[in-house]
Amino acid sequence: FETDALLGAGAVPDITMSRALEIYWDVAADQIRKKSPDQIRRWKNPLKKAVRNWIDVVGDGPIRHLVMDDIYTFRDWWIERIEARSLTPNSANKDFRHLSVVFETANLRKRLGLINPFKGVGLREDEKKHRAPFSEPFLRETFLRPGAFDGLNTEARCIVLGMVNTGYRPSEGAALTRDQIRLDTDVPHISIEPGERQLKSQYSRRIIPLAGVSLEAFRECPDGFPRYADSPALSALANKFMRNNGLAETPDHTLYGLRHSFEDRLLDRDVDERIRRDLMGHTLNRQRYGKGASPEKLLEVVRLIAL
Repeated sequence: FETDALLGAGAVPDITMSRALEIYWDVAADQIRKKSPDQIRRWKNPLKKAVRNWIDVVGDGPIRHLVMDDIYTFRDWWIERIEARSLTPNSANKDFRHLSVVFETANLRKRLGLINPFKGVGLREDEKKHRAPFSEPFLRETFLRPGAFDGLNTEARCIVLGMVNTGYRPSEGAALTRDQIRLDTDVPHISIEPGERQLKSQYSRRIIPLAGVSLEAFRECPDGFPRYADSPALSALANKFMRNNGLAETPDHTLYGLRHSFEDRLLDRDVDERIRRDLMGHTLNRQRYGKGASPEKLLEVVRLIAL
């Protein structure tokens, strides 16, 4: 297809894909203003990987010379890789999405007037695999049996057990500080709020009352978790420990399944949708009116499902 549009071939700068990525970093600088170092790393790495894959397969020539043969060469490479490594089409499509945004950002920023060749060339994706929630009997009889997590370091153990009756995202729990862990109140609770880390969305800001094993965990770790505050190591460590110690209900179960289990228990007790979404930090599919349930009401709900 034709890429030398509007400006003419002679007027278009020879911007390579690697240079386009540098332009993208400059343009997108506002997106990382409130991110922690680990969040910045995890934001940048998929983009770097996509561009690195592209250069390895197609080369790092000027983006104005891209033709559909280049795109389909990359697409075919991904198809072979998916088959050889038992990957999913989603892995390839992430690369296409990242390359598309890098190309388009450089295209617009430098006023190149090129047609984006990455649109509409992704692979058909398989049915999305859902994270497996832990069943309540397994949690009661196996996961929370006395001494089950004694082999895990204190901070990691407290984050995991704190998750059982709060359903927070692992990164949210790990980022909690002493000021956000409020135990000496009528309603002991944690406050998920912006700090060193950027929240996933505005709806993620919330308080979650503490009860059961989660309250006990935060009493043991009232100062937070400096070891994991901005570290990607927690989930891998917890998942490995769970697999090696019979604490993963099936091979598909991971730490994140505790969040899904928390919501399942709320559903099983017919908890109001607004309260469920407020506790989970999810958006509400209608206008949010008022402040929501009181801390006392939230504590009543959490105690209803607490293990």
